[in-house]
Amino acid sequence: MQFLQTDILGTVVWFVLFFVLIFLYPRIMLSQLIYKIEQSAVKIENMSQSSMKMVAKKIDKNSPKELKSKIEQHSDFFVVEPSSIDPYGLVKKIDHTIRGMETRFDEFVEELAPGRSYDEKQEINYGIRATIGLRQISKIVRHYVEMAKKFKNLQIAMILQMQLPIIEKIAESEIKGTEAFINGWPIGDSIGPLAAASLMDSSSEIAEDIMVGTTTIEGRKCFVMKAKGPSPHLGRDDEAIQKIMKKNKIARVITIDAAQKLEGEKSGSVAEGVGFAMGGWGQREMIENFLMPKKMPIDSIVVKVGMTEAICPMAKDVYDSVPRVHEFIKRAVRRTKKSDKLIIIGVGNSSGIGNNKKEIEKVKEVVEMLDKKKKAEEEKHKKGGWF
Repeated sequence: MQFLQTDILGTVVWFVLFFVLIFLYPRIMLSQLIYKIEQSAVKIENMSQSSMKMVAKKIDKNSPKELKSKIEQHSDFFVVEPSSIDPYGLVKKIDHTIRGMETRFDEFVEELAPGRSYDEKQEINYGIRATIGLRQISKIVRHYVEMAKKFKNLQIAMILQMQLPIIEKIAESEIKGTEAFINGWPIGDSIGPLAAASLMDSSSEIAEDIMVGTTTIEGRKCFVMKAKGPSPHLGRDDEAIQKIMKKNKIARVITIDAAQKLEGEKSGSVAEGVGFAMGGWGQREMIENFLMPKKMPIDSIVVKVGMTEAICPMAKDVYDSVPRVHEFIKRAVRRTKKSDKLIIIGVGNSSGIGNNKKEIEKVKEVVEMLDKKKKAEEEKHKKGGWF
Protein backbone atom coordinates (compact mmCIF):
# COMPACT_ATOMS: atom_id res chain seq x y z
CA MET A 1 0.00 0.00 0.00
CA GLN A 2 2.90 2.36 0.93
CA PHE A 3 4.58 1.58 -2.44
CA LEU A 4 1.37 2.40 -4.32
CA GLN A 5 1.03 5.78 -2.60
CA THR A 6 4.68 6.65 -3.40
CA ASP A 7 4.15 5.70 -7.04
CA ILE A 8 1.02 7.87 -7.33
CA LEU A 9 2.82 10.82 -5.67
CA GLY A 10 5.76 10.49 -8.11
CA THR A 11 3.39 10.44 -11.07
CA VAL A 12 1.58 13.57 -9.83
CA VAL A 13 4.92 15.40 -9.32
CA TRP A 14 6.07 14.36 -12.80
CA PHE A 15 2.84 15.70 -14.38
CA VAL A 16 3.14 18.98 -12.44
CA LEU A 17 6.76 19.42 -13.56
CA PHE A 18 5.82 18.54 -17.13
CA PHE A 19 3.15 21.24 -17.35
CA VAL A 20 5.35 23.80 -15.57
CA LEU A 21 8.17 23.16 -18.05
CA ILE A 22 5.76 23.57 -20.98
CA PHE A 23 5.42 27.23 -19.94
CA LEU A 24 8.96 27.76 -18.64
CA TYR A 25 10.98 26.09 -21.40
CA PRO A 26 10.24 28.72 -24.11
CA ARG A 27 11.28 31.41 -21.61
CA ILE A 28 14.50 29.58 -20.74
CA MET A 29 15.24 28.99 -24.44
CA LEU A 30 14.53 32.66 -25.28
CA SER A 31 16.89 33.81 -22.50
CA GLN A 32 19.67 31.57 -23.83
CA LEU A 33 19.14 32.74 -27.43
CA ILE A 34 19.07 36.42 -26.43
CA TYR A 35 22.31 35.98 -24.50
CA LYS A 36 23.99 34.42 -27.57
CA ILE A 37 22.74 36.97 -30.10
CA GLU A 38 23.57 39.81 -27.69
CA GLN A 39 27.18 38.57 -27.59
CA SER A 40 27.27 38.50 -31.42
CA ALA A 41 25.78 41.99 -31.64
CA VAL A 42 28.47 43.34 -29.28
CA LYS A 43 31.17 41.54 -31.29
CA ILE A 44 30.01 43.13 -34.57
CA GLU A 45 29.67 46.56 -32.93
CA ASN A 46 33.26 46.26 -31.71
CA MET A 47 34.32 45.41 -35.28
CA SER A 48 32.54 48.54 -36.47
CA GLN A 49 34.36 50.67 -33.91
CA SER A 50 37.71 49.05 -34.86
CA SER A 51 37.04 49.81 -38.52
CA MET A 52 36.42 53.48 -37.74
CA LYS A 53 39.61 53.61 -35.63
CA MET A 54 41.61 52.22 -38.59
CA VAL A 55 40.36 55.01 -40.84
CA ALA A 56 41.00 57.62 -38.15
CA LYS A 57 44.61 56.42 -37.68
CA LYS A 58 45.14 56.54 -41.44
CA ILE A 59 44.16 60.22 -41.36
CA ASP A 60 45.88 61.13 -38.07
CA LYS A 61 48.01 58.75 -36.02
CA ASN A 62 46.79 60.41 -32.83
CA SER A 63 43.17 59.89 -33.98
CA PRO A 64 41.57 62.66 -31.87
CA LYS A 65 38.01 62.29 -30.55
CA GLU A 66 36.70 64.99 -32.88
CA LEU A 67 37.97 63.03 -35.91
CA LYS A 68 36.45 59.76 -34.66
CA SER A 69 33.16 61.58 -34.05
CA LYS A 70 33.10 62.92 -37.63
CA ILE A 71 33.80 59.46 -39.10
CA GLU A 72 31.12 57.88 -36.92
CA GLN A 73 28.64 60.55 -37.96
CA HIS A 74 29.41 60.01 -41.64
CA SER A 75 29.08 56.23 -41.15
CA ASP A 76 25.32 56.79 -40.99
CA PHE A 77 25.38 58.15 -44.56
CA PHE A 78 22.73 56.58 -46.79
CA VAL A 79 21.59 56.64 -50.40
CA VAL A 80 17.88 56.66 -51.29
CA GLU A 81 17.09 54.36 -54.20
CA PRO A 82 15.23 56.22 -56.99
CA SER A 83 11.56 55.36 -57.42
CA SER A 84 10.92 52.55 -59.93
CA ILE A 85 7.13 52.94 -60.19
CA ASP A 86 7.72 54.61 -63.55
CA PRO A 87 10.62 52.58 -65.02
CA TYR A 88 11.25 54.96 -67.92
CA GLY A 89 14.57 56.71 -67.37
CA LEU A 90 15.32 54.70 -64.20
CA VAL A 91 18.93 53.97 -65.22
CA LYS A 92 19.67 57.67 -65.67
CA LYS A 93 18.14 58.40 -62.26
CA ILE A 94 20.31 55.71 -60.66
CA ASP A 95 23.41 57.08 -62.42
CA HIS A 96 22.61 60.61 -61.22
CA THR A 97 22.17 59.35 -57.64
CA ILE A 98 25.45 57.41 -57.71
CA ARG A 99 27.35 60.43 -59.08
CA GLY A 100 25.89 62.48 -56.23
CA MET A 101 27.07 59.85 -53.73
CA GLU A 102 30.59 59.88 -55.21
CA THR A 103 30.73 63.69 -54.92
CA ARG A 104 29.65 63.58 -51.26
CA PHE A 105 32.36 61.04 -50.40
CA ASP A 106 35.01 63.15 -52.14
CA GLU A 107 33.85 66.25 -50.24
CA PHE A 108 33.91 64.43 -46.90
CA VAL A 109 37.43 63.06 -47.44
CA GLU A 110 38.62 66.52 -48.51
CA GLU A 111 37.21 67.89 -45.25
CA LEU A 112 38.95 65.20 -43.15
CA ALA A 113 42.31 65.01 -44.95
CA PRO A 114 42.86 68.19 -47.00
CA GLY A 115 46.65 67.90 -47.12
CA ARG A 116 46.92 64.30 -48.27
CA SER A 117 47.89 63.05 -51.73
CA TYR A 118 45.27 62.00 -54.26
CA ASP A 119 46.02 58.27 -53.77
CA GLU A 120 45.83 58.56 -49.98
CA LYS A 121 42.49 60.34 -50.23
CA GLN A 122 41.14 57.50 -52.36
CA GLU A 123 42.34 54.93 -49.82
CA ILE A 124 40.57 56.86 -47.05
CA ASN A 125 37.48 57.23 -49.28
CA TYR A 126 37.07 53.48 -49.82
CA GLY A 127 38.05 52.72 -46.22
CA ILE A 128 35.09 54.85 -45.13
CA ARG A 129 32.82 52.98 -47.56
CA ALA A 130 33.75 49.65 -45.98
CA THR A 131 33.21 51.22 -42.56
CA ILE A 132 29.70 52.30 -43.58
CA GLY A 133 28.88 48.75 -44.67
CA LEU A 134 30.05 47.34 -41.34
CA ARG A 135 28.21 50.05 -39.41
CA GLN A 136 24.95 49.17 -41.17
CA ILE A 137 25.40 45.45 -40.43
CA SER A 138 25.96 46.20 -36.73
CA LYS A 139 22.87 48.42 -36.57
CA ILE A 140 20.63 45.86 -38.29
CA VAL A 141 21.79 43.05 -35.98
CA ARG A 142 21.27 45.29 -32.94
CA HIS A 143 17.77 46.18 -34.22
CA TYR A 144 16.66 42.55 -34.31
CA VAL A 145 18.27 41.76 -30.94
CA GLU A 146 16.31 44.62 -29.35
CA MET A 147 13.13 43.50 -31.15
CA ALA A 148 13.50 39.98 -29.73
CA LYS A 149 14.10 41.38 -26.24
CA LYS A 150 11.30 43.96 -26.38
CA PHE A 151 8.57 41.61 -27.58
CA LYS A 152 10.08 38.43 -26.07
CA ASN A 153 9.75 36.93 -29.53
CA LEU A 154 11.36 33.49 -29.78
CA GLN A 155 10.92 33.30 -33.58
CA ILE A 156 12.89 36.52 -34.24
CA ALA A 157 15.68 35.33 -31.93
CA MET A 158 15.85 31.92 -33.61
CA ILE A 159 15.89 33.34 -37.15
CA LEU A 160 18.67 35.80 -36.22
CA GLN A 161 20.72 33.11 -34.49
CA MET A 162 20.51 30.88 -37.58
CA GLN A 163 21.75 33.72 -39.81
CA LEU A 164 24.49 35.02 -37.50
CA PRO A 165 27.35 32.72 -38.66
CA ILE A 166 26.97 34.14 -42.20
CA ILE A 167 26.46 37.71 -40.95
CA GLU A 168 29.61 37.51 -38.80
CA LYS A 169 31.65 36.26 -41.76
CA ILE A 170 30.42 39.19 -43.88
CA ALA A 171 31.25 41.60 -41.04
CA GLU A 172 34.77 40.13 -40.75
CA SER A 173 35.26 40.59 -44.50
CA GLU A 174 34.23 44.25 -44.22
CA ILE A 175 36.80 44.99 -41.52
CA LYS A 176 39.48 43.18 -43.55
CA GLY A 177 38.36 45.22 -46.55
CA THR A 178 38.81 48.43 -44.55
CA GLU A 179 42.36 47.35 -43.71
CA ALA A 180 43.06 46.49 -47.36
CA PHE A 181 41.77 49.82 -48.69
CA ILE A 182 43.62 52.06 -46.24
CA ASN A 183 46.87 50.15 -46.87
CA GLY A 184 46.46 50.06 -50.65
CA TRP A 185 46.40 46.25 -50.83
CA PRO A 186 44.74 44.36 -53.71
CA ILE A 187 41.39 42.73 -52.87
CA GLY A 188 39.56 39.79 -54.47
CA ASP A 189 37.57 42.15 -56.71
CA SER A 190 40.87 43.54 -58.08
CA ILE A 191 41.52 40.42 -60.18
CA GLY A 192 39.92 42.02 -63.29
CA PRO A 193 42.18 45.13 -63.21
CA LEU A 194 45.18 42.89 -62.39
CA ALA A 195 44.57 40.68 -65.44
CA ALA A 196 44.13 43.79 -67.62
CA ALA A 197 47.25 45.57 -66.28
CA SER A 198 49.32 42.45 -66.97
CA LEU A 199 48.55 42.98 -70.69
CA MET A 200 49.47 46.69 -70.75
CA ASP A 201 52.98 48.01 -71.50
CA SER A 202 51.74 51.57 -70.98
CA SER A 203 48.43 53.36 -70.48
CA SER A 204 46.76 56.76 -70.33
CA GLU A 205 43.53 58.09 -68.83
CA ILE A 206 40.70 58.06 -71.38
CA ALA A 207 37.67 58.71 -69.16
CA GLU A 208 36.93 59.42 -65.51
CA ASP A 209 39.30 57.14 -63.54
CA ILE A 210 39.71 54.71 -66.47
CA MET A 211 43.09 53.85 -68.02
CA VAL A 212 43.50 52.38 -71.48
CA GLY A 213 46.45 50.84 -73.31
CA THR A 214 46.85 48.98 -76.60
CA THR A 215 48.39 45.60 -77.23
CA THR A 216 48.42 42.91 -79.91
CA ILE A 217 46.98 39.49 -79.04
CA GLU A 218 46.89 36.69 -81.62
CA GLY A 219 47.53 39.30 -84.33
CA ARG A 220 44.54 41.48 -83.34
CA LYS A 221 44.73 45.01 -81.97
CA CYS A 222 43.20 45.16 -78.49
CA PHE A 223 42.26 48.18 -76.39
CA VAL A 224 42.76 47.13 -72.76
CA MET A 225 40.87 49.05 -70.07
CA LYS A 226 41.00 49.10 -66.28
CA ALA A 227 40.16 51.42 -63.40
CA LYS A 228 42.90 53.88 -62.48
CA GLY A 229 45.29 52.52 -59.84
CA PRO A 230 46.97 51.74 -57.57
CA SER A 231 44.55 53.63 -55.32
CA PRO A 232 40.97 52.25 -55.13
CA HIS A 233 38.78 53.23 -58.08
CA LEU A 234 35.93 51.80 -60.12
CA GLY A 235 35.81 54.43 -62.87
CA ARG A 236 33.40 55.10 -65.73
CA ASP A 237 33.74 52.16 -68.08
CA ASP A 238 30.67 53.33 -70.02
CA GLU A 239 32.30 56.62 -71.01
CA ALA A 240 35.57 54.93 -71.98
CA ILE A 241 33.82 52.35 -74.22
CA GLN A 242 31.90 55.06 -76.05
CA LYS A 243 35.07 57.12 -76.67
CA ILE A 244 36.96 54.13 -78.07
CA MET A 245 34.08 53.04 -80.29
CA LYS A 246 33.60 56.54 -81.73
CA LYS A 247 37.08 56.36 -83.30
CA ASN A 248 37.42 52.62 -83.91
CA LYS A 249 35.34 49.84 -85.39
CA ILE A 250 35.20 47.25 -82.62
CA ALA A 251 34.35 43.63 -83.42
CA ARG A 252 34.11 42.19 -79.90
CA VAL A 253 34.13 43.17 -76.24
CA ILE A 254 35.70 40.92 -73.57
CA THR A 255 35.10 41.50 -69.87
CA ILE A 256 37.11 40.05 -66.96
CA ASP A 257 35.64 40.18 -63.48
CA ALA A 258 35.46 38.40 -60.13
CA ALA A 259 32.33 36.30 -59.59
CA GLN A 260 30.99 34.67 -56.45
CA LYS A 261 31.77 30.98 -56.35
CA LEU A 262 29.44 28.30 -55.08
CA GLU A 263 30.48 26.43 -51.94
CA GLY A 264 32.56 23.48 -53.09
CA GLU A 265 34.08 25.37 -56.02
CA LYS A 266 37.77 26.26 -55.85
CA SER A 267 38.74 29.89 -55.30
CA GLY A 268 40.60 31.19 -58.33
CA SER A 269 38.95 28.83 -60.80
CA VAL A 270 38.17 30.49 -64.15
CA ALA A 271 35.03 30.18 -66.27
CA GLU A 272 33.77 31.84 -69.44
CA GLY A 273 30.37 32.85 -70.75
CA VAL A 274 28.59 35.63 -72.61
CA GLY A 275 27.25 38.98 -71.45
CA PHE A 276 28.78 42.03 -69.78
CA ALA A 277 30.18 40.89 -66.42
CA MET A 278 29.82 43.79 -63.99
CA GLY A 279 28.27 44.27 -60.58
CA GLY A 280 26.67 47.38 -59.12
CA TRP A 281 23.93 49.63 -60.46
CA GLY A 282 23.63 51.92 -63.44
CA GLN A 283 26.81 51.49 -65.47
CA ARG A 284 26.15 47.96 -66.66
CA GLU A 285 22.68 48.91 -67.88
CA MET A 286 24.04 51.97 -69.69
CA ILE A 287 26.79 49.91 -71.35
CA GLU A 288 24.31 47.24 -72.44
CA ASN A 289 21.98 49.92 -73.83
CA PHE A 290 24.91 51.18 -75.90
CA LEU A 291 26.30 47.80 -77.07
CA MET A 292 23.19 45.67 -77.58
CA PRO A 293 21.63 47.76 -80.41
CA LYS A 294 24.93 47.33 -82.28
CA LYS A 295 24.58 43.52 -81.85
CA MET A 296 28.06 43.53 -80.35
CA PRO A 297 29.37 40.08 -79.32
CA ILE A 298 30.31 40.22 -75.62
CA ASP A 299 32.44 37.57 -73.93
CA SER A 300 32.67 37.22 -70.17
CA ILE A 301 35.60 35.69 -68.27
CA VAL A 302 35.16 35.34 -64.52
CA VAL A 303 37.44 34.31 -61.67
CA LYS A 304 35.57 32.59 -58.86
CA VAL A 305 35.95 34.07 -55.38
CA GLY A 306 34.22 33.22 -52.11
CA MET A 307 31.30 35.16 -50.66
CA THR A 308 33.63 37.19 -48.44
CA GLU A 309 36.78 37.10 -50.63
CA ALA A 310 35.71 39.88 -52.99
CA ILE A 311 36.37 42.64 -50.45
CA CYS A 312 39.10 40.83 -48.45
CA PRO A 313 42.81 41.10 -49.33
CA MET A 314 43.49 39.08 -52.48
CA ALA A 315 44.02 35.37 -51.86
CA LYS A 316 47.00 33.66 -53.51
CA ASP A 317 44.70 31.23 -55.36
CA VAL A 318 42.94 34.21 -56.95
CA TYR A 319 46.25 35.87 -57.88
CA ASP A 320 47.51 32.65 -59.45
CA SER A 321 44.52 32.59 -61.83
CA VAL A 322 45.97 35.32 -64.10
CA PRO A 323 47.78 32.95 -66.56
CA ARG A 324 44.56 30.94 -66.91
CA VAL A 325 42.64 34.16 -67.60
CA HIS A 326 45.13 34.98 -70.38
CA GLU A 327 44.38 31.61 -72.00
CA PHE A 328 40.66 32.37 -72.02
CA ILE A 329 41.34 35.85 -73.46
CA LYS A 330 43.34 34.36 -76.34
CA ARG A 331 40.53 31.89 -77.01
CA ALA A 332 37.99 34.74 -77.15
CA VAL A 333 40.26 36.86 -79.38
CA ARG A 334 40.59 33.99 -81.88
CA ARG A 335 36.82 34.19 -82.49
CA THR A 336 37.46 37.36 -84.50
CA LYS A 337 39.20 38.03 -87.83
CA LYS A 338 42.87 38.99 -88.03
CA SER A 339 42.00 42.56 -89.05
CA ASP A 340 39.48 43.07 -86.22
CA LYS A 341 39.88 45.30 -83.17
CA LEU A 342 38.66 44.37 -79.69
CA ILE A 343 38.09 45.94 -76.28
CA ILE A 344 39.26 44.02 -73.19
CA ILE A 345 37.95 45.35 -69.88
CA GLY A 346 39.32 44.42 -66.46
CA VAL A 347 36.20 45.14 -64.39
CA GLY A 348 36.51 45.73 -60.65
CA ASN A 349 38.22 47.77 -57.96
CA SER A 350 41.78 48.86 -58.77
CA SER A 351 42.95 48.85 -55.12
CA GLY A 352 46.65 47.95 -55.08
CA ILE A 353 46.83 47.48 -58.87
CA GLY A 354 48.98 49.77 -61.00
CA ASN A 355 48.32 50.74 -64.60
CA ASN A 356 50.83 48.59 -66.53
CA LYS A 357 53.02 45.48 -66.29
CA LYS A 358 55.85 47.26 -64.52
CA GLU A 359 53.61 48.85 -61.87
CA ILE A 360 52.09 45.51 -60.81
CA GLU A 361 55.40 43.73 -60.14
CA LYS A 362 55.03 44.36 -56.39
CA VAL A 363 51.54 42.80 -56.27
CA LYS A 364 52.98 39.30 -56.00
CA GLU A 365 55.08 40.29 -52.97
CA VAL A 366 52.04 41.83 -51.25
CA VAL A 367 49.84 38.78 -51.98
CA GLU A 368 52.50 36.40 -50.64
CA MET A 369 52.89 38.55 -47.51
CA LEU A 370 49.12 38.53 -46.97
CA ASP A 371 48.99 34.77 -47.59
CA LYS A 372 51.62 34.15 -44.89
CA LYS A 373 49.71 36.41 -42.52
CA LYS A 374 46.47 34.55 -43.21
CA LYS A 375 48.08 31.13 -42.66
CA ALA A 376 49.63 32.32 -39.38
CA GLU A 377 46.21 33.47 -38.16
CA GLU A 378 44.64 30.16 -39.15
CA GLU A 379 47.39 28.24 -37.34
CA LYS A 380 46.90 30.37 -34.24
CA HIS A 381 43.15 29.70 -34.39
CA LYS A 382 43.73 25.93 -34.64
CA LYS A 383 46.02 25.97 -31.60
CA GLY A 384 43.24 27.66 -29.67
CA GLY A 385 41.30 24.36 -29.77
CA TRP A 386 37.55 23.95 -29.74
CA PHE A 387 36.96 26.58 -27.09
